Amino acid sequence: MDKQRDGAAARREEQVWGFAPVVGQGARVLVLGSMPGVASLRQGQYYAHPRNAFWPLAARILGFDAGLDYDARLRALQARGVALWDVLQACERPGSLDADIRRETLVPNDFPAFLARHPSIVRVCLNGGKAAAMFRRHVLPALARADLECIELPSTSPAHAAASFEQKLTAWRPALTLPIV
Repeated sequence: MDKQRDGAAARREEQVWGFAPVVGQGARVLVLGSMPGVASLRQGQYYAHPRNAFWPLAARILGFDAGLDYDARLRALQARGVALWDVLQACERPGSLDADIRRETLVPNDFPAFLARHPSIVRVCLNGGKAAAMFRRHVLPALARADLECIELPSTSPAHAAASFEQKLTAWRPALTLPIV
């Protein structure tokens, strides 16, 4: 009986919930991760791990200072038509690695409702292979938006060291920028 209780307690500790979307009026690009990592969850901020390349990449591409405080960085993204969210609303995962997400526990965010509220979004940038795979499997079949462009990008996570910052910059630059309408 104690083993059952210990197992249930461990699963509760591994239950993680994502953040609300960060989206401004007229957003055109939606960046989706899979689920915030431990550092992000502790700080209550998207991409909070100090070695995650998201903020330096976004700052370089969109022309703002990566050293701004978190709220100012979010405002800079929103001013440039970029929204942030995650594929998952909740899951069980020990630690931060996407590979450790327990498939049977994942709960995707409500993208049909979100995209209905934000019809100006025309591009989804999927931050890494796991986010892309989960989006394709658990979200895309329920979407009725034929105009939605989905782009899989190299993960900005420090766990994805296979690509250099410059290689990530080359991939992310055209994905984050859209012509102004």
